[in-house]
Amino acid sequence: MSSIPFRQPYRQPSRQLSTDPRNELHPHVDHYIGIDVGTGSARACIMNDQGDIVGLASENIGLWQPQTGYYEQSTSDIWRCICSSVRRALDQHNIDRSTIRGIGFDATCSLAVFSQDTDEPVCVTGPNFDNKDGNDRNVILWLDHRPVDETNKINATNHNLLRYVGGKMSIEMEIPKVLWLKNNMPKEVFDKCKFYDLTDALTHIATGSETRSFCSVVCKQGFVPVGVDGSVKGWQEDFLTEIGLEDLCEDNFKRMGGVDKVNGNYITAGELVGTLSERAAADMGLQPGIAVGSGVIDAYAGWIGTVGAKVKLDEDTLDMDAPKNDVSQAFTRLAAVAGTSTCHLAMSREPVFVNGVWGPYRDVLLPDYWMAEGGQSATGELLKHVIETHPAFHEASSVAETFNTNIYDYLNEHLREMADREGAPHISWLGRHFFFYGDLFGNRSPIADPNMKGSLIGLSSDKSLDGLALHYYGTMEFIALQTHQIVSAMNNSGHVISSIFMSGSQCQNDILMQLVAAACNMPVLIPRYVHAAVVHGAAMLGAKAASTDKDGKSEPLWDIMDRYSKAGKMIRPSKDKNLKKLLETKYKVFLEQCESQQRYRKDIDAAVEGWSKA
Repeated sequence: MSSIPFRQPYRQPSRQLSTDPRNELHPHVDHYIGIDVGTGSARACIMNDQGDIVGLASENIGLWQPQTGYYEQSTSDIWRCICSSVRRALDQHNIDRSTIRGIGFDATCSLAVFSQDTDEPVCVTGPNFDNKDGNDRNVILWLDHRPVDETNKINATNHNLLRYVGGKMSIEMEIPKVLWLKNNMPKEVFDKCKFYDLTDALTHIATGSETRSFCSVVCKQGFVPVGVDGSVKGWQEDFLTEIGLEDLCEDNFKRMGGVDKVNGNYITAGELVGTLSERAAADMGLQPGIAVGSGVIDAYAGWIGTVGAKVKLDEDTLDMDAPKNDVSQAFTRLAAVAGTSTCHLAMSREPVFVNGVWGPYRDVLLPDYWMAEGGQSATGELLKHVIETHPAFHEASSVAETFNTNIYDYLNEHLREMADREGAPHISWLGRHFFFYGDLFGNRSPIADPNMKGSLIGLSSDKSLDGLALHYYGTMEFIALQTHQIVSAMNNSGHVISSIFMSGSQCQNDILMQLVAAACNMPVLIPRYVHAAVVHGAAMLGAKAASTDKDGKSEPLWDIMDRYSKAGKMIRPSKDKNLKKLLETKYKVFLEQCESQQRYRKDIDAAVEGWSKA
């Protein structure tokens, strides 16, 4: 574990005059780096000591798909993309390297595998599990669905820890993937593996430290914090033994990070992991010794980057002049981090159990508070799929290109033109007899059924642009109605959510945001940095790490969020009574489509029981 040098006590960042007489008019500004590793790219942002993003760069990450349902990446490739992004963000905006005070990471909840002996990547591709193709493919991505049997075996245990992941462990989590590796790797290879959540792998590469993030191990690896429900070591030895991973219990769970304060170290978001090593600093073009904060899963960085914004709910914008946020305000704010999929994050003072919603997770963002994580398996990906599989897709793409716009903005405008042409009172009136249920990629929340599929009532033979626009609208309506379903499930179980703080590219879709606000009947808040709210949150982790004093204490993360969060805009739920009545009725149909699909499958399975394939 890397040593932590002495640091001056925390003080609120301030602008100071330069001691260089040639630069007397240029105040000194501290900067923090946020690094966000998403499914497709690595991004780096430079945040100044006023919370402004002053530099931003990204680079696409390599992705391998050796078989259907398999998705792999490489930490070597990811690290290269991170370092390239950091260098370009600094160079393009002429940021003085000596002003960088802290670095924070977030990443997808993917499994990274290294050798205990050499600390080198271990290939996760069978059948030989070697790196002979020259690619260190040592990451099994979150959306990899190879461990189907392993996930079923885990959930069949009905172990008590499953209470803390919504009742079932998802195939997207990391323990099923570790079990798959044990079942498929040569024993001599598996026995030398150590395992990290990707964000912990990145802080390890940056600092050399084996410290793990509570966010990583609690949310995705079956770790139950000490003192919760009788947990003694965090890792549950009886659970790991029952599912066939008793090997991981050896040496006090060393291969998973160890036992806290015995042979391991576990800390909450942004706490000091260590400092940037000589090697990592050279890779990034930075000075060694910069504070590195404990990382979080990417969606949780979206929570950090959005819910701290000051807001007066009686005005049209987030008001930066509002009184200081109290942390209790976080309990009413749902962070919806929308990208390929959407994660829904809510904080509570006490644990709240919700069927089909992951958590409650203690200590993962703020000490002693609990987080819950709902989600939609596909939102951005669903919109893309529905549009690209429609017969009018190529025509729509050509027209959008002619107008120098993207296909989503073009279809939104086409919907408005359709409403005008038909004299419709609202765009939603166009889809009044179109009922689309869109769990094409399974259901994450709130029914946690990976076998769910889509259904459609109102299908016609229309192959025109109007037909495409209607399918596109129906998909947006489904996303909004399912958001309502998830929020309702959480509130019915004890949460007190009354507003939604969005982040991700979907924030730019005004029709979708209006539908979400109307369907949920609560305001939707759009952040200042629509495309960079997640990486902005990661930079705040760097600021927290940099605030660490000689006694190891740092400024509370909520205070940092409160100071650095920026103003955005608010979308209020519609007051149109007719629209409300329509969406309320459509929601009843939505629920019926959800419930009837499960019932139909059960009836058919009973009918064909014993009738096997030839």
